[in-house]
Amino acid sequence: MTEPVLLQRRILVIKHGALGDFVLATGPMRAIRAHHLADHVVLLTTPPFVELATASCLFDKIWIDTRPGVLQVGAWLRLIRQLRGGGFHRVYDLQTSERSSLYFRFFATPKPEWSGIAPGASHRHGNPDRIRMHTVDRQSEQLRIAGILHAPHPDLSWAVADIRKFPLIQPYGLLAPGGSTHRTPKRWPPERFADLSMQLLTKGIQPVAVGNSVDSEAARPMVEAGALDLTGRTSLLELAEVAREADVAVGNDTGPMHIAATVGCRVVVLFSAASDPALCAPRGDVRIMRCDDLAALPVHEVAKSALEG
Repeated sequence: MTEPVLLQRRILVIKHGALGDFVLATGPMRAIRAHHLADHVVLLTTPPFVELATASCLFDKIWIDTRPGVLQVGAWLRLIRQLRGGGFHRVYDLQTSERSSLYFRFFATPKPEWSGIAPGASHRHGNPDRIRMHTVDRQSEQLRIAGILHAPHPDLSWAVADIRKFPLIQPYGLLAPGGSTHRTPKRWPPERFADLSMQLLTKGIQPVAVGNSVDSEAARPMVEAGALDLTGRTSLLELAEVAREADVAVGNDTGPMHIAATVGCRVVVLFSAASDPALCAPRGDVRIMRCDDLAALPVHEVAKSALEG
């Protein structure tokens, strides 16, 4: 008696960013992959996350979403054709934004099964308190509605890289002085990071500035104080490896802190009134320091938290 042949279904996962949100979604992504082991799983994401997504081996294919603007009619038409031509049985919208919910409307009828918040979705996450839930808890509940009962913690164990080219001297501590350029209240003043750098140096700990190239200006005072500048010099995989070997990481509510926490580094995250750690804090060995106005947060208190672990 021959065994029945199971048809491979096509599954789409939508996740754009920011970096911290992408890292927090790695647990739900693992759960989706485990639930669809025999299926063809496609990720729709933005260019900054292609390297991470590829290294995760969670997806059979990665599509790049250019997130076209209102007047980019040609790009919108190409995206619509790509989505409609994908032959998807189910879509997991982990972005759950107005944009990604709009994509639901692009599919012809009958529409694929849809896990998200789009009106008319087959597995709609309609909890009115979802906006008051931490990202991980919100996505876990969303997946339960779609029949995926367990989502593991965020995971970057697969994010490995050769970092011997960087002049790191152990022990070292990561400092992430950057963050969203349009939300400056989320940033501890750069000169405070410089003072913290000097305190680490007196304890024999090499301070290392991390972040993207945009964060280089915020890192300048601490680099002038003796920190090693890796801003804009690491890939995301390299940043994960650097963080994995660090003694501690201190920074604003920004993506590199999520990477550090997820790879097992002890982290101290500085939150102002501009964001709520109950909704978006990294998961892991995390100490939260909160001050409505970060300019009022003393260096000695942050240094104590960083050094007493």
